[in-house]
Amino acid sequence: MASQSILTIGRNCWGIAQAQRVAFLIDSANYFAAFADVAARAQESIYIAGWDVDSRVRLVPEDGRQERWAELSAFLKALVSRRRGLDVYVLEWDFAVIFAFEREPLATRQRRWRLHRRIHFCLDGAHPAGGSHHQKIVVVDDAIAFVGGIDLSIRRWDTSEHLAQDPRRVDPGGRCYPPVHDVQMTVDGEAAAALGYLFRERWRRATGHAPRPAQAQRGDLWPSGLTPDLEDVSVAIARTEPAYNGHREVREVEALYLDAIASAQRSIFIEAQYLTAAVIGDALVRRLLESNGPEIILVVPHKASGWLEQQTMDVLRSRLLRRLRAADRFGRLRVYCPIVPELDGACVNVHSKVLIVDEQLVRIGSSNLANRSMGLDTECDLALEAAGDVKIQRAIAHFRDRLLGEHLGVAAEEVTAAVAAKPSLIAAVESLQGATRTLAPLEADVPAWRDRLIPDSTIVDPERPIVDEHLLGPCLTEEGGLSGARGLLRGSIAMIILIGLAAAWQWTPLADWLDIDAVAAWVSSVQGHPVTPLIVIGAYTVGGLVMVPVTVLIAATALAFGPLLGFVYSLLGCLASATLGYGIGYFLGHDTIRSFAGARMQRLSRGVAQHGFVAILIVRIVPMAPFTVVNMIAGASQIRWRDYILGTGLGMFPGLVGMTVFGDQLHDVIRDPSATSFIVLIGLIMLIVFVMVWVRRRFLKSSSLTASEFSPDD
Repeated sequence: MASQSILTIGRNCWGIAQAQRVAFLIDSANYFAAFADVAARAQESIYIAGWDVDSRVRLVPEDGRQERWAELSAFLKALVSRRRGLDVYVLEWDFAVIFAFEREPLATRQRRWRLHRRIHFCLDGAHPAGGSHHQKIVVVDDAIAFVGGIDLSIRRWDTSEHLAQDPRRVDPGGRCYPPVHDVQMTVDGEAAAALGYLFRERWRRATGHAPRPAQAQRGDLWPSGLTPDLEDVSVAIARTEPAYNGHREVREVEALYLDAIASAQRSIFIEAQYLTAAVIGDALVRRLLESNGPEIILVVPHKASGWLEQQTMDVLRSRLLRRLRAADRFGRLRVYCPIVPELDGACVNVHSKVLIVDEQLVRIGSSNLANRSMGLDTECDLALEAAGDVKIQRAIAHFRDRLLGEHLGVAAEEVTAAVAAKPSLIAAVESLQGATRTLAPLEADVPAWRDRLIPDSTIVDPERPIVDEHLLGPCLTEEGGLSGARGLLRGSIAMIILIGLAAAWQWTPLADWLDIDAVAAWVSSVQGHPVTPLIVIGAYTVGGLVMVPVTVLIAATALAFGPLLGFVYSLLGCLASATLGYGIGYFLGHDTIRSFAGARMQRLSRGVAQHGFVAILIVRIVPMAPFTVVNMIAGASQIRWRDYILGTGLGMFPGLVGMTVFGDQLHDVIRDPSATSFIVLIGLIMLIVFVMVWVRRRFLKSSSLTASEFSPDD
């Protein structure tokens, strides 16, 4: 008996296409091997789109054959060298500077991707300020496609065993990284061809021209040895695309999540890297409040993998989980993280993005359960539904049981038997818990000080651009900066120093020391010293160089010195750090910054040079990039120091007042509400809103820029 269809073209998907075969690839070892097998037989085209594509990644570490053991760029070069008609297109996000120390260096990347004239490489910056290209699509000859949560990048490869220590699981520097779980979906036929079209359109938006489609398929490219999970099935493609450069906003991913959650009868199973999307939280809350609603199982990482994400996204996740638990009056919510033996209490890093509703629908893709995946980043998901087809229902249930079996350390058949024997999916999972490899309940609480420190999701995890693209505009002017051998030498030396300092934050225990109480204790230890102000200001300048979040320093200063002195020291420290960063950017010049940060940052920073004081004022009030990054860009942009320092001081004033002078009152509002504390809170909010409205009106009145000035080809 057919059930009502969930998938609707134009609402929650871009299109529905037929696939002769579909397979669910669990974990990157299986995906990388399948991709290598298919790519080796490509005839005309290999399309690769990703948030991060690293030329150094090794696809099949345990394979003794030289081609597959070679790095990705060398592997692709070998393919195009021996097949005259083959072209490779690699589209990677033109990433923000904050990720520079987690990525392949720009100079190395450009050189490695220019190994052959038929390997085409592009950094995709065709998205609004603050957005990213997040799709993870690979299409070969328009005949086979892979979509999911896995980039062809380093620190992704792992087997389904997720061994605590695996000598094959190392990055290009030989460093081991923790176990990581992820999922990719493989399709062929019309579905693969449709994804090829989607890639070509994305390439056209990024470069101005599109690759030609594959002309004719020669032979069967389906991965050798891969058994399809389904055959002859309809596959939906859902997208997120922000409004940009004349293209309308697309929110099919969001609509698909909401429609799928609303359709659930018995269970909702989710694997998610992040859990911060407000609209998804609202939908789950509504289902939990129902007396006969579905069970909800969330499998998430113990904590985010990066230091920035731990300080921001983990806080937002904690807030959303508090809402869900408050709504769980009927005990139908479980939140787990997967643990494996000998991992010293840590959990497997869950990077997958999977939604399974009953045995009726499965969705796999690039979109996180984060606000930005609903409207700001470009995303691509695949979905299929049973619509009463028993064969598809069994395939969906078996895929879910495979995932649960991997996490619980048992065979998928044991999970299937437990589901049949128990009254609910949660009961089945709980009956299989208890081994050394299992799903452990996760509280996901964060320290209260960190929760108070992090603003709401509109700033940390926005679903739309906080500020219009033309506000920050393209960033570096063509004049100024150092030139010639002397300038190159000075810029190189300075950049090496900065890279070393920022790398210390990324690869040493420095990130583990990020604790306001610890910082405040150190600051308190210098109280009463004759040069205390200089010590505190020096801490701000050094902290800025190693990219310590300035908000942590401000909070610690207020805690140690109280509201008034804390405000004065924080303001002076921020201005000193801003001045040093400005000087470094001025010293390096725009050419060095561009070679380090890429074309996207060049486009985003020219507006700082054009609008000076107003642009700096706004990026300080509504932070669009890390404090240190803004400092260096401003210096490289050659804006007047007077405008820069005034914009910095005035822009940071409301936040400094809120974190120092009104810190105690805000704490009282949260912990012990009263009429007085609420009046103070409302007054502070009105002050900040007034300043932001004034800035926006002032800018809009004075700006003469138009959207056409910011096309992807600028």
